[in-house]
Amino acid sequence: MQLTDKRILVTGGAGFIGSNVANNLAGENDVIVVDDGYLGTPENLDDAVEFHEQSVLDKDLPTDVDVVFHLAALSSYKMHEENPTKGARVNIEGFVNTVEQARDDGCDTVVYASTSSIYGNRTEPSPVTMDVTVNTGYEASKLGREKYAEYFANHYDMNIAGMRFFSVYQGYGGAEEHKKEYANVIAQFADDMAKGEAPVLFGDGTQTRDFTHVDDIVRGLVLAAENQLTGIYNLGTGEQISFNDLVELLNEELDTDIEPEYIENPIPDSVYVHDTMADYSEINAATGWEPKITLRDGLESVCEQYK
Repeated sequence: MQLTDKRILVTGGAGFIGSNVANNLAGENDVIVVDDGYLGTPENLDDAVEFHEQSVLDKDLPTDVDVVFHLAALSSYKMHEENPTKGARVNIEGFVNTVEQARDDGCDTVVYASTSSIYGNRTEPSPVTMDVTVNTGYEASKLGREKYAEYFANHYDMNIAGMRFFSVYQGYGGAEEHKKEYANVIAQFADDMAKGEAPVLFGDGTQTRDFTHVDDIVRGLVLAAENQLTGIYNLGTGEQISFNDLVELLNEELDTDIEPEYIENPIPDSVYVHDTMADYSEINAATGWEPKITLRDGLESVCEQYK
């Protein structure tokens, strides 16, 4: 299935990743966005996108579509600790509600956001086949989402693919600025350093992330829909870098010489994910997807607005 001349719903579509998906597809498709405005803003969307200010918990969602990209979520540890019940409702009940309405309307293809956090600390690439554990409400909600997706796939023969994202970034020149404290650290560090301020690192800065540019993420989501995949897939680069080294690269890119500020990690060590790295072999085998944007090229585009 090619995503041209299709009717497509993107939930959480005014947010960071969602707006990138919606805008990318709006040129050749009829794209509808549902977003409650919690982490998104319609200012992120192109004029061609049809916007509905709604919650994924609502009863009358515009689900008469060919494909659903379900990206709406409470997407951080902190959000779930502040209100675990709300986190479960939005991330699990909102998912079930959206998919059920789409199924009733005849849609059989759903691609949704899961998380790489459930792999825990990994300095080796994490394959989708490895055992995972849940240490936070956020992780529990995303694993719950994956299990409901398995139910929809097995019971109703739907094409339903869960994508475990690895540290998605774009920078404040893209659609991340609205997220503020919830934006990826690359966006936050670059903005602080461009202003001459020290980036704030938790602990000693040795933690690592597999930073993946949003353009690569969007390409993976679209390929998953076009290939009508079912199951769980990783979207990440298969490489990792420490926060300390990231600051050095940003200093080079911005032509600055700023030392980071180190603070005690507010997230308990027992649940903090110190290291991440993707094994993207499953999505590569299924669609040919591989990351195209190197970290250096990605940082260059993030810092472009500051030059």
